[in-house]
Amino acid sequence: MVVQGNGRRARRAGLAGALWAAAELTVTVGVVVLLLVVHQVWWTNRQAVAAAQEQVRALESGWAREPDGPVEEPVQSVAPAPAGEAESGTGAPSSSPEPSAGAPARAPAARPPARDQAYAVLRIPRLGLTVPVARGIDKRAVLDKGYAGQYPGTAGPGERGNFALAGHRNTHGEPFRYINRLRAGDELIVEVRGRRYTYVVGKVLGETTERDVGVIAPVPRSLVKPEYGYGEPGAYITLTTCTPEYSSKYRLVVWGTLRS
Repeated sequence: MVVQGNGRRARRAGLAGALWAAAELTVTVGVVVLLLVVHQVWWTNRQAVAAAQEQVRALESGWAREPDGPVEEPVQSVAPAPAGEAESGTGAPSSSPEPSAGAPARAPAARPPARDQAYAVLRIPRLGLTVPVARGIDKRAVLDKGYAGQYPGTAGPGERGNFALAGHRNTHGEPFRYINRLRAGDELIVEVRGRRYTYVVGKVLGETTERDVGVIAPVPRSLVKPEYGYGEPGAYITLTTCTPEYSSKYRLVVWGTLRS
């Protein structure tokens, strides 16, 4: 009887020890996950916002010191599918949109900015947003820095065609987090070496697929929801980001037209 009692107590003690160890492991894993979430959601935002604002100041300071000259504009290349928080390599269409008919030829830029280099500043007064704009939509080299990235192959600021941008909705500065709040008539201001181009928000597409390349075409119109978009050539701006928040399943799109 004594031996059996000791055996039961030993088994209970062993079970209690195992449960305690499992509880400690669960708490440890939970703390690690919480720290990772804090780093991703809070710390990366602080870092990206600070670095992006420093880049804005550097651009403005450089423009103030430079003599008047040609605007540095991005070199055009093949346009990929819309992207926001997701990796830019989610897949490109088999062919890029054709340039707008009758689009004016551009004067050669003095020193075209390198790929991934910030060259412009986007301001959205309604959102209190000021963010640098860089060539390309590479996640690590552009979007994770808190920049807005210009889709390769799209028109430059103020040009005929579609000046199309992507930006994070959440984390890494999340510059486009609140673009869903934009309404018709809101201003989107783009500055490049002392030149200012003011676009006016015209239309918003609340949700489309990540491969809806029509939204960044020279004449933007959704291929998924063709009732959204435009039907005539002009000078457009497009902002794209992921939706819903903390997801990269769909894309949110805001369009504007250049104020004459």
